[in-house]
Amino acid sequence: MYELKDYLNAINHTKEPLLDSEDELWEKKFAPFIINKCVAPFEDTLMLVNEINQLHHLDKKMQFDFLINSLRPRKRYAPWLKAKKLKNLEYVKEFYGYNNEKAKIALDILSDEQISAIKKRLYKGGRDGRN
Repeated sequence: MYELKDYLNAINHTKEPLLDSEDELWEKKFAPFIINKCVAPFEDTLMLVNEINQLHHLDKKMQFDFLINSLRPRKRYAPWLKAKKLKNLEYVKEFYGYNNEKAKIALDILSDEQISAIKKRLYKGGRDGRN
């Protein structure tokens, strides 16, 4: 109960006003930043999530109601970055001098062989990579 998927289903599909219930924990457990991060990567939600991020000082119920009433019902699923990709992120950032955003895009493009070549180029030698 009070799981992230319950809030996302209410926002994206059912439009059920979870925070209007008598159970106060629904509002207490609502994490606007995480919800916004989950909903943001889609064309139809990006501008609305940007607006609600600018109004972060509003109480949780108002933010939840804004999302429920502003977003059209639709299936919205975005894959999370896997731990392996995050580990390689630092190599790509150092090798190309990219920031996090550009390095994530580069990771999607680079093959495993290319990432291995980058690791070999950046290897500093010694024990645990130290000289």
